[in-house]
Amino acid sequence: MNNRKTLFQFGYRRSADQDRPSPARHPVIVVGAGPVGLCTAIDLAQRGVSVVLLDDADRIGEGSRGICYAKRTLEILDRLGTARPCLERGVTWKLGKVFQRDDQLYAFDLLPEDGHKMPAFINLQQYYLEHALVERAAELPDLDIRWRNKVTGLMRRNDGVTLTVDTPEGAYELHADWVVAADGARSALRGMLGLDFRGEVFEDRFLIADVKMKGDFPPERWFWFDPPFHDGRSALLHKQPDDVWRIDLQLGPDADAKAEQAPERVIPRLRQMLGHEDFTLEWVSVYTFQCRRLERFVHGRVVFAGDAAHQVSPFGARGANSGIQDAENLAWKLALVVRGEAPARLIDTYDIERSAAADENIGHSTRSTDFIAPRSAQERRFRDATLALARHTPFAKRMVNSGRLSLPSTYESPLSTPDREAWSGSARLGAPLPDAPMRTRGGQPVWLLDTLGSEETIIHVPDGAPPPAGKRVLVIGDDLIDPEGHFARRFDATPGSTYLVRPDQHLAARWRHAAPAQIERASRRLRGFEGDCA
Repeated sequence: MNNRKTLFQFGYRRSADQDRPSPARHPVIVVGAGPVGLCTAIDLAQRGVSVVLLDDADRIGEGSRGICYAKRTLEILDRLGTARPCLERGVTWKLGKVFQRDDQLYAFDLLPEDGHKMPAFINLQQYYLEHALVERAAELPDLDIRWRNKVTGLMRRNDGVTLTVDTPEGAYELHADWVVAADGARSALRGMLGLDFRGEVFEDRFLIADVKMKGDFPPERWFWFDPPFHDGRSALLHKQPDDVWRIDLQLGPDADAKAEQAPERVIPRLRQMLGHEDFTLEWVSVYTFQCRRLERFVHGRVVFAGDAAHQVSPFGARGANSGIQDAENLAWKLALVVRGEAPARLIDTYDIERSAAADENIGHSTRSTDFIAPRSAQERRFRDATLALARHTPFAKRMVNSGRLSLPSTYESPLSTPDREAWSGSARLGAPLPDAPMRTRGGQPVWLLDTLGSEETIIHVPDGAPPPAGKRVLVIGDDLIDPEGHFARRFDATPGSTYLVRPDQHLAARWRHAAPAQIERASRRLRGFEGDCA
């Protein structure tokens, strides 16, 4: 652990901005160097936007914290150049099992089909993800990370924001056209603007422990209702790298958070669960479920993302995954606005799309919490009856809720051009494109999402007519070959089919046969131009 602390600690360095006679101005300043802030800053820098990233600490956070990263998040990290080290170190999994007492109620497979570059999930301690992101950020010339730069003041202006930043050598000011507040659940910037969360805080407390041990458990998600080692409560077990295991134990609403973290209280609980004491504690915390969010994520030129904007319970892995999807949604829009290629009101669609995603996540999280920790006798009777039926009936298995696992959001967005024809397949309007194994014209294997990158793209299936014109066009059968038919099935592709893909790889429009004017209108619409996105 000490070696990791040294490796993941960063020194303060003086910035040239601190020596300027007047405050320096930057297009975008991101506050908070957690996964969300880092992903936002990297994405912007890769799009050629100069960005400053401020963090009040000088190290990556300790303790595993978030550990489960879903397929869509891995696809985003791949585009940002950080998926490979995460996949190499992380524990890949797609299977889960749900138990009541000692009995297995059912098992599930989160990615039963082949033809995907990324796995359903990996488990990886958050500090490893953050380290990979920091290393990637250091490679980008347009990204300046400033450690031990704490924002202590914020003043909104019509044309931007002025920040007061405290450092070990004193305070200085910065001007920004835009500020991204990714400074976590206790967001200082949220407090400076006097903003409050709305939503619900649940009473039940949960113990979360990372345990280092050798174990025979497979790399699967195991969840227990009323396990014999923890009567009347729930438990969760996940494998992480380095022989570390994540254990969650429900404690109840009356648990003393401080007392429950004491080793003399934690170790007997873990010994009872594991059946031995050949383990060491890596990290312990106690938390309560929170399902809350800001009413709006965009406040003038200050935009909130991740835990600074919304909070959900950890069951279902919706926290970090949804936050990284916030970053993806915001970065391409900010880049277009900063470069003068889209109106500033495009940022309002970040609020529309990611507020809806937050509501979706909060809804799933709330229902999971109600099922895992019933708050009334009626809710408990329903839960127990469902569990009893699940032993014998498929419909009841689908009702068992041990945390609906994270899926990417499908946006019902003003940026999408509504479908005029019927479509089948797994590609959905407003959703991220499903990946597919392809080949180049020269026969090299490639993945569809890798060829898309971060640009607005037209994908066209030829029908004998000239392909559409556009900034970037990929023609199936010419630029890309679909050797196994995965693209054709997933996109319901027929001769003449044309697809317009947003810079975040979400599907913006599709046609069986598209006229050039239709494509141009849809392109303007996805960039938020007035009259086309009403």
